[in-house]
Amino acid sequence: MTTLSEDDRDTAVQRLQEAYAAGHLSHEEMEARLHQALTARTHGELAPVLDSLPEVDAGTTSTIAAAGGRIRRGGAWRVPRTLKVESAFGKVHLDLSRAVFEHPAVDIELQLGTGRAKITVPRDAIVDADDLHTGWKDTLYKPPRHTGPGGPRIRISGTMGFGRLKIRHARR
Repeated sequence: MTTLSEDDRDTAVQRLQEAYAAGHLSHEEMEARLHQALTARTHGELAPVLDSLPEVDAGTTSTIAAAGGRIRRGGAWRVPRTLKVESAFGKVHLDLSRAVFEHPAVDIELQLGTGRAKITVPRDAIVDADDLHTGWKDTLYKPPRHTGPGGPRIRISGTMGFGRLKIRHARR
């Protein structure tokens, strides 16, 4: 299980406060969920606290695009339900190890011309890259021997021209 960071907790608390302010939670329910969010130690323990909340605005689809150069995303960022990454040439590095997953399954669609791509996923994530088409080199991915319950399911699809995708699980 992936350990929660303070940024993960802060994001959860902010979502709870927004839901309370919008009238989606009673005062008692908000207090109970805040207690759960502040005492949760893993993403699996935090997920039920956020499950019934309304979707966040950026929660459905986001696109990251660059004609050239690097695309980097890391730290405690909210992973949308669908993430599209488009680059004609250059390096792509998505670090999901500390990201906040508000959906049990996310889709990452890669549309890359040339250049390498690296995706670091949470330790307990389940990865499916069968729908990714590579033109030059195969994807480097070695699934872990044991994955715990409660991790996000990450589906990677799309097309890579000349380059290689390397997927690895975070060590902690």
